[in-house]
Amino acid sequence: MSFLLTCPNCGTREVTDFGFGGEASTRPASRPSARELNTYIYFRRNAAGVQREWWHHRSGCRAWFLAERDTRTNHVIWTALPADAPAGQTPA
Repeated sequence: MSFLLTCPNCGTREVTDFGFGGEASTRPASRPSARELNTYIYFRRNAAGVQREWWHHRSGCRAWFLAERDTRTNHVIWTALPADAPAGQTPA
């Protein structure tokens, strides 16, 4: 299913211009255990509903940015560069 995504630098484009970077998650402590690091790298919630995600504008400015999207409907609530992202779960 195609939908529109807004790059914070270039504006609204078809989602095919972008690369999906996965669910945004918070990094573990400065010296994580092997289990914590494994969980951070490989395990995602993958829940139906609103989630914060990383996207890459591969056919444009090549910037990485965050988006909050409802995975059930592909409705994009907001997009922002990491420094401008709304408060909440801010990945490192």
